[in-house]
Amino acid sequence: MRKAQIKVKIKNKVKMKTNSSAKKRFSKTGGKNLKIKRGKAFRRHLMTRSNAKTNRQLRKDTYFSPADFPGIKLLLPY
Repeated sequence: MRKAQIKVKIKNKVKMKTNSSAKKRFSKTGGKNLKIKRGKAFRRHLMTRSNAKTNRQLRKDTYFSPADFPGIKLLLPY
């Protein structure tokens, strides 16, 4: 005789993965108007050649433009 088999259906909802490189580089702001902060480019080396004003302005973070926002939201779903 076979034992009674209980069939249980479990719906597996696949979790979306956050892109590892994106979560290290970008951060979300809080609030209703969600923005994503990013650092500025052209800051890695040869900074002695550029003038002090340029170096000072490159220190500040900036936000993604609305055109780039849909692609970044796919990388950072949560």
